[in-house]
Amino acid sequence: MKLPENTNAYLWGAAIGAIALAVVGFGWGGWVTGGTSMKTAAAAASDAKVAALAPICADRFRAQGDSAAKIAELAKASSWDRGNVVEKSGFAMMPGSKTTDSDVARACAEILANPPIPKT
Repeated sequence: MKLPENTNAYLWGAAIGAIALAVVGFGWGGWVTGGTSMKTAAAAASDAKVAALAPICADRFRAQGDSAAKIAELAKASSWDRGNVVEKSGFAMMPGSKTTDSDVARACAEILANPPIPKT
C-alpha cells in the first residue's frame, strides 16, 4: 500500500491543529478538566448553603430573649472573633446537625453585626 505524497504534511498539520485547538480551548474557550469542574461545583454548593442558612441563623439569634444585648456584644467583638461568638451560642447549628458550620457562623455574624440599611 502506497500513501499519498502529502501524507506527512497532512499529519503535521493535523497535529499542530490539535495542539492549537487545545491551547485556545483551555486558555480562552472556557474548557476545564473534570477535577476543576468538581472543585467549582463544590465551591458553588458551599456558597449556596451558606447563603441559605446564614439568614436562618440570624433569625434564630434575634429570636432569643436578650437579643439586643447579645447583638451589641457581638458588634463589640473583633471581626475575627464574631463567628466564634455565634458558634458558641449554638445558633449556627442547624436542626438535625451535630456540628456547627464555621462558614455559616461567620456569615451569620456578619449579618447580625452589620444589618443592611433599608433603601428609601
